[in-house]
Amino acid sequence: MSAQTLHCRLLPRPFVFESPTLLASDNTRLQIGKIRLMPRYNSPFEIHVHGEVPLRADVGFEQLQEALKPLWKYAGAKSLVDGAASSYEEEPGIRLDTQAHLLQLCWTVSGDEDFRQALDEMCMGLNDLADSGAPIEVTFYDADFDDEDEEMDSAGDARDDFAMYFVGPTPAAIMQVQRDLLVQDTISLMERHFDASELSDVVAAVDKLFERRFTSLVDSMQLGKPPRGQGGSSGGSGHGGGRKPRHLH
Repeated sequence: MSAQTLHCRLLPRPFVFESPTLLASDNTRLQIGKIRLMPRYNSPFEIHVHGEVPLRADVGFEQLQEALKPLWKYAGAKSLVDGAASSYEEEPGIRLDTQAHLLQLCWTVSGDEDFRQALDEMCMGLNDLADSGAPIEVTFYDADFDDEDEEMDSAGDARDDFAMYFVGPTPAAIMQVQRDLLVQDTISLMERHFDASELSDVVAAVDKLFERRFTSLVDSMQLGKPPRGQGGSSGGSGHGGGRKPRHLH
């Protein structure tokens, strides 16, 4: 997958009705729905949800639809079939790879801060269906910020925010993927100054921190809920500064 910057803002579009049924584009990939819903007017954010979640082999469509209900219901849809299409035609939306048992999310909706509650509920539902731990990136793009005016207005004026959500079948699976991402980011940063062979002690220190956290939070409901991002140009995850580019495929 490649990340590219979307250079224009699309105006709200009316309903576009295509086939409301499940579409099999090939023997392995199933696209769920093609009804594009009217985005909310005057919404302060365009919210992009991005990630891949490995699912158990026995997970069926009804289970997935129930787990993702907070998302498609927030979008104003009546079912996952209706709500799986993204606000942007260039984005795949919500897809299910039936052969790989993989839920793929590249989906944008207009909304407000209350979308965070829908995300929390979605994570709780996906925890029961996930086969292993997985991160889900969520970016809140300031709908009033114009990329074309970025030279006139400082990037810090954008109220963008970024957070990582984590799902998994067990607290250990969730913390494992959190640990792996932190190690990846830390190594990437420190390799600018040190050789990779010199960083084994850093990785060991990260492992000790997660061992302590797992011991103290194994039964806590905080597992799987992300820290708040910093917004603006700083982001909230350590995955790079500046305005986070949209994911297009």
